[in-house]
Amino acid sequence: MAASIGIMDGAYFVGRGEILHWINATLQLSLAKVEEAASGAVQCQLLDMVHPGVVPMHKVNFDAKTEYDMIQNYKVLQDVFNKLRIGKNIEVNKLVKGRPLDNLEFLQWLKRYCDSVNGGIMNENYSPVERRSKGCKERGSKCSNKPSKSLQANRLPGVDSADGGPGVGKVCITFSEEHYIEQIQKLSEKIADLKVSVDSTEKERDFYFSKLRDIEILCQRPELEHLPMTKAVRKILYAADAKDSPLPEANDIITKSPSLFSSETE
Repeated sequence: MAASIGIMDGAYFVGRGEILHWINATLQLSLAKVEEAASGAVQCQLLDMVHPGVVPMHKVNFDAKTEYDMIQNYKVLQDVFNKLRIGKNIEVNKLVKGRPLDNLEFLQWLKRYCDSVNGGIMNENYSPVERRSKGCKERGSKCSNKPSKSLQANRLPGVDSADGGPGVGKVCITFSEEHYIEQIQKLSEKIADLKVSVDSTEKERDFYFSKLRDIEILCQRPELEHLPMTKAVRKILYAADAKDSPLPEANDIITKSPSLFSSETE
């Protein structure tokens, strides 16, 4: 089951762009960043798609902006996990902070899970917009089909009309503002991508360092530290020169120790 996949599984190497394309195409949304899914509403609807009737969509708030409202969505998601017996830990405190890497990893896992259900075949009769609208009506709040904050930001104040209204005298200023806003958005996306890349690299570094540390501790056991194989491994672990490989010297240690294989020949 996808709930138990390891951190080095191929699911966690699916790119941010592919994840966003999958979400937008599946749910008919227009997310530009993975952290825009931090409210938990998207995750709830993805499960609603693969498990029709299990998710109480009337409890899902697509307009959640505060951490309190977001947490309510994750409570719904956790209840669904419990019903489906999905043993996946939801790190709500990290997700609601909107950190790109945390949200990307959770969405990567969720994509793997959704692909594992019914062989990844989507329900053609599922209407994501209708499900969101129905949920909003039942909840008695405004529907989430209104333009997102990011889309509203692209419409600058001061341009009231194109036929001589108050905005005509501000066309040049508005154009300049739009240009700078576009540049800021592009730079912000690049910064977010770099942050995801750095966080991913650091996590991978820590993963391999922990493995090397485990090997080092094993080599320090009194009954093993004098063995030729242990000496060869430590030769590689403690090599200071990055240019010259310590592998030949490690091989020599093993080769010059015939006693290593004496028990097998006997």
